[in-house]
Amino acid sequence: MKYYELDDYEKEILRDYESGKFKPVSKRELEKEKIRLKAIVKANTDKTKNINIRISEGDLWKIKSKAISKGLPYQTLIASLIHQYSTDQLKEQTKV
Repeated sequence: MKYYELDDYEKEILRDYESGKFKPVSKRELEKEKIRLKAIVKANTDKTKNINIRISEGDLWKIKSKAISKGLPYQTLIASLIHQYSTDQLKEQTKV
C-alpha cells in the first residue's frame, strides 16, 4: 500500500470529514447540482464568435454549390472546414 503525504488543504478536508462537518446530500440535490454544472460547462464550451472574412466571389459560389450538394448551409460548411483544419483533421495539399 502506498502512503501519500497530504498537503495542508487536504488535511483540513480530512479533519472536517472526520469531525462530521460534511453532510450527505439527497439524490435530488445531487442531480440538480449535476444539471447546474453541466449548464455551466456547456455555456463555456459552446461559445461561437462571429468573424468577417473577404474571399473571392468565385470561391464563395463554389463553396455555396458544394454546401447545397451536401445539404448544408454554406456557413456551416465553412465552419466545419475551419474546425477540421484547426484540429488537424484536414490534410494540407503539398504542391509538387
